Amino acid sequence: MNHKNALSRYIGILKGKEKAKYLLCEDLKDRVRDAREIMKCCHFCERRCSVNRLDGEKGYCGVLESRVASEFIHIGEEPELVPSYTIFFSGCTFSCVYCQNWDISQYPERGTYIKPEILAKMISSVNAKNVNWVGGDPTPNLSYILEVLTHLNKNIPQVWNSNMYLTEESMRLLDGVMDIYLTDFKYGNDKCAERLSDVKNYLQIIERNHKLAEEQGEVIIRHLVLPDHLDCCTKPILKWISENMSNFRLNIMDQYRPEYKAMEYEELQRRLSFDEYQEALKFARDLGLI
Repeated sequence: MNHKNALSRYIGILKGKEKAKYLLCEDLKDRVRDAREIMKCCHFCERRCSVNRLDGEKGYCGVLESRVASEFIHIGEEPELVPSYTIFFSGCTFSCVYCQNWDISQYPERGTYIKPEILAKMISSVNAKNVNWVGGDPTPNLSYILEVLTHLNKNIPQVWNSNMYLTEESMRLLDGVMDIYLTDFKYGNDKCAERLSDVKNYLQIIERNHKLAEEQGEVIIRHLVLPDHLDCCTKPILKWISENMSNFRLNIMDQYRPEYKAMEYEELQRRLSFDEYQEALKFARDLGLI
């Protein structure tokens, strides 16, 4: 298991030993054009709504023009990422009943549209280790993000902070553009994914995209342990990671709290217990993950 190597390689990028990949991507403007074409029959995520967003048609996420809910220097991410210039978009491809950012993710009309060239200047002016594209989820904003990068004159690593429910077409657009995939691996089965996030065929898509992410760049996997979901979600996820991933950094998180609609689901009405979290950590240790 070489998951620690991924961290050292990433730190190498931060210290300037490698160039951020998007600056080496000569076809970036072509990718913007390809992304604009996808917006005419939207399939950035695997919901594949096929709406014409350029003509004002809304898909599941509700995103039309990209709206920034907030942007700031984040010091609460993984230690090797901070300070991280974090750009939160409104809207999301999921509807997680316990979403801690529900006021952003479930209201795509909130926030402010910032011209791509202006946001590029804002990025260039900050003193941060990376640019952290998040939401909600950044996937509906892929075209906009690529366009921002065409205006960026600063060599700075790019972080794709996502639920990873992207199509293969979207993953190809990100290949060579994103340096780090900061992933959110939520569920160990499709039933929980559909019940709690209103998403289908979850495992096949997320597992595929984690493998693609590992081929394309550095990977930091986040897993938020949910109360009463150790056996159905946490342990299967950790087992799959141990058997299928080799270069990654794993963050097993314990900060679940009941938010949004969580009180409507019996097992989600409480915080994670100390014993549950320790059991998750022990399982990961036994697999050699941490």
